[in-house]
Amino acid sequence: MNFNGRIGFDRRRPIADINIVPYVDVMLVLLVIFMVTAPILTQGVKVDLPQAKAEPLAQDEKPPIVVTVDAAGKLFLDQTQEPLSAATLAVKVQDLLRVNPTRSVLVRGDKQVAYGQVMAAMVLLKQAGVSKLGLMTQHDDET
Repeated sequence: MNFNGRIGFDRRRPIADINIVPYVDVMLVLLVIFMVTAPILTQGVKVDLPQAKAEPLAQDEKPPIVVTVDAAGKLFLDQTQEPLSAATLAVKVQDLLRVNPTRSVLVRGDKQVAYGQVMAAMVLLKQAGVSKLGLMTQHDDET
């Protein structure tokens, strides 16, 4: 018995420490989830972009449509893994622009592909009704 002022009462202080073990467990689970899903999010065709000293474009609320021309000259739309024919690409881009006509289109051309193949893709997109067309490059970090 504790006789500190009152008889019969045991005065224990409550523990004021925060138990962080559950928080650490949750953070470790989230870390594992992000480590597993991060490589999945970077899908698409592997393209070696040319480097240029250009400022990045301002981001709109809608992401741009990305047309890729790989080193073999094959055409891809956004994150697809299978190549598309020129006619199929034009139809799909027209369908996407029908939903949102102000959306811009960017062309990712591998630096090993012939200039004429990238230009042919750009002409195809212009014929499909694209009003905002641009080229993607890799940012050159050298100053």
